[in-house]
Amino acid sequence: MNAATVNADITALLRSRRTLLWVTSRENVRVERAFVTACGDAKFPVRFWDCAAGITDDTGRVLENAQDPSACLDYIARRTERCVYVLRNLHKWLGDPVTLQKLGNLQRALQGAVPNEARAIIVLTTSSEVPAELTSVAVIEYPLPDRAEVGWILDGVIGSLPTEALRANAAPNGQRDLAIDSAVGLTEDEITNAYAKSLVNTKRIDPALVVGEKRRVIAREKVLTYHDPDPRGLDAIGGLDLLKGWLTARRAAFSPKARAFGLPAPKGALLVGLPGCGKSLTAKAIAAAWGMPLLRLDMGALRSKYVGESEGNIRKALQVAEAVSPCILWLDEIEKALAGSTGAQGDGGVAADALGAVLSWMQERVGSVFVIATANDVRALPPELLRKGRFDELFWVDLPTTVERSAIVAATLKQFDRTTDGIDLAAVAAATATFTGAEISALVPDALFAAFADGERSITTEDLITAAGTVAPLAKTAKEKIESLREWAKGRARLASSPEAVATSDVRRMLDLA
Repeated sequence: MNAATVNADITALLRSRRTLLWVTSRENVRVERAFVTACGDAKFPVRFWDCAAGITDDTGRVLENAQDPSACLDYIARRTERCVYVLRNLHKWLGDPVTLQKLGNLQRALQGAVPNEARAIIVLTTSSEVPAELTSVAVIEYPLPDRAEVGWILDGVIGSLPTEALRANAAPNGQRDLAIDSAVGLTEDEITNAYAKSLVNTKRIDPALVVGEKRRVIAREKVLTYHDPDPRGLDAIGGLDLLKGWLTARRAAFSPKARAFGLPAPKGALLVGLPGCGKSLTAKAIAAAWGMPLLRLDMGALRSKYVGESEGNIRKALQVAEAVSPCILWLDEIEKALAGSTGAQGDGGVAADALGAVLSWMQERVGSVFVIATANDVRALPPELLRKGRFDELFWVDLPTTVERSAIVAATLKQFDRTTDGIDLAAVAAATATFTGAEISALVPDALFAAFADGERSITTEDLITAAGTVAPLAKTAKEKIESLREWAKGRARLASSPEAVATSDVRRMLDLA
């Protein structure tokens, strides 16, 4: 829902004689500007109140020195002209029973006013907690600027530059959409300041600098964690060719051409499989490859012993994710967070609340939030989450193939600023036949320690194979569980990697062509 739709809703509510609206927002200036327009469309002049200025008109002229909220409500009660009163942060005083009761009495009294004496109250606040004593309250969450509004702000900032040369260079061809996307999720003031800061530092709108402002938004809300993506992008992933190909195709759906075509934004993917086989790494790699913020939602950390509070925390986190979209939302080990959501529950319904909040959001969301959810034991997930439509695709991530094991070694060596010169990748792959990707990656630092202790020489194939000999791979310690998971995945999940025989033949064909 964008601001224009909300403004029209406010106008309709006032025309239908709703006398108390509760509007939540962190943008007083922008929202009050919208109120003047929306109330004007309903033929209502607007007055404002706060505890410092008292009652003022829309130009700031003081009409009544009624700084006390009780005095303000008395003023509204005795006036007879048709008007809307916007009360800033009145929720701070509603803990007082007298003020709360007076507001409730006034709300009911205004419902009986004749049309030319119609009055309404809008409580403008940052809090969405409406006192239970207030009934028939229209609660509205005022949205942050959408792409169209951000575009207007961008044009205004660029238009204020003193020369044509500066204006032309501020957001050159191909950069305008990136500049807009980078600012979606910020308030009007935050967008203006971020653009201005970027212009001062770089003489242009740098989307990367603007995205940095979103870190502050996320840190302030304290319900999500901002993760730095893996700078290597999809190259960080050794193997998972089918998954990477699917992700590459989905990236185009976020482009302006895709939006113009009417292509829906991808919802995301659920990655299930063995621990240490690249599921979490994939989330970090996508964010870098797609140039989007990576947000991690730890539902376990947001859980509360009180029924309803967990749901509220998760809903707030999902709202923040939508606000800063387009972004990647990473739900790691989701089966642990939802443990107890079905069947016999020992948590008083807390997990069920969490599941309900997630399912509702996944069904109704409209923002460009791409969800990467990971699960080690898919059998522990509630069936509602696996239903078609929650995610675009369900992928099974198995132990790496021979080709993938070689690729993982090469990628890890590159991560440690080493080359594959002198390393027999095939021999290392053969020595790690039942290893997970994480177990293979751990061989490189072990080999580096050995090489450093032995005269600071280069690492060798023997160092890697020796390190492999000290590992008890997960495939052996949890063999029965792995076989059970593989059986579940047959016919239910899409393979993240080409089968061993196909992958090997592809490599041989590439070598022949070379």
